[in-house]
Amino acid sequence: MNTSDTPGRTAVTPAAHRAAVAAETARFAAALDGADLSVPVPGCPGWTLVDLVGHTGNVQRMFSGLLRRRVQEPPRSREVDWRLPADGTDARGWADWLAASAAVAADAFDGIDPDSAMWAWGVDQHARFWMRRMLFETLVHRTDAEHALGLRPVVDPVLAADGVDEFLVNLPFAGSFAPGVAQLRGNGETLRFRCTDTAGDWLVRLAPDGFGLVPRDGAGSADASVEAPAADLLLLLYGRLGSDADTVRLAGDKELPARWFAHSAF
Repeated sequence: MNTSDTPGRTAVTPAAHRAAVAAETARFAAALDGADLSVPVPGCPGWTLVDLVGHTGNVQRMFSGLLRRRVQEPPRSREVDWRLPADGTDARGWADWLAASAAVAADAFDGIDPDSAMWAWGVDQHARFWMRRMLFETLVHRTDAEHALGLRPVVDPVLAADGVDEFLVNLPFAGSFAPGVAQLRGNGETLRFRCTDTAGDWLVRLAPDGFGLVPRDGAGSADASVEAPAADLLLLLYGRLGSDADTVRLAGDKELPARWFAHSAF
């Protein structure tokens, strides 16, 4: 079940996504200055900082390749020339490599209309899907890096709300790499997610055949609700923050958000 036929419910544009990819990558690269690349990344268990940097840059380069080719079906291979740094311990070299990955992405963005029809694993079958997806891969992993280095991440609330929307719109389609979502079934129960510091209000309904976003008229209630500032709500959805955090408010049926967070790992 997916009742969302309006992907991209926020006002953040593809042009803003493109600019934010560059800005988020620059912040990520800046955090690497003098960093020990062997430190563990709490948000990605089993990874060190160098694994995180490599993954983020590789994703940018892979998505850029999809955009340049304007793929119309799922790619059979993820082969990309990563051009990885020769020295796996040189933080400056990895920061430069990550910045170069963002330059590859910018070049791909310049070469394609965001409204061009493309295959995508999510609901929005256009090039803009990959621009938006690349942004939130980069943004969330930038916060992972900062947390690993003992820094306090800051996320723009409007951008964070767009990230919440992107996550919720696409999660019903993520079963091939997030098998837990198959457990998100129910009998019409509704779960509300709301930002407390900016516009952002979503209602998810669990049905016997799946789950998805449904329209809200602003007047109805939900069986359970999860409310937090936009940045915290985004990190909560991505499993980087616990639902017991001081900034998170749960109301209604406590089992429903517990079931959601147990099976919505992305």
